[in-house]
Amino acid sequence: MFVLDARLAQDTLTIGDFPLCRLLLMNDANYPWFILVPRREEVSELFQLDVGDQQLLWREATALAEIVKDTFGADKMNVATLGNVVSQLHVHVIARRKGDASWPSPVWGRLPAKPYSDEQVAEIRHKLKLVLADQLRSGE
Repeated sequence: MFVLDARLAQDTLTIGDFPLCRLLLMNDANYPWFILVPRREEVSELFQLDVGDQQLLWREATALAEIVKDTFGADKMNVATLGNVVSQLHVHVIARRKGDASWPSPVWGRLPAKPYSDEQVAEIRHKLKLVLADQLRSGE
């Protein structure tokens, strides 16, 4: 049974589910920062997914990155799997803009998180549902 890591649950807001991944929004309005978490038990590394899930994860991550880039006007998309703090496999999809609060440095640890307002979260959900309607099941 899939269980979201407690740290991810604490730091994010659920947007919905793709066929494989849970789509989360990092609760930090400094950047449009999304996280994909494959809904598979006890997976911490890409190679632990079967080949079909590896391919599906990549399709979901690249589709999300393209949509986020267009929707949020990113200059550069940062897509990464890390896992030094949270071992559960997850993929960061972060829209970066020249001149954002941390540009061109990494986003980790640069600034205190600036939580989203309820209105901002609703707006992001609405924007994403318009472009992901066929792929994303609601997480509200």
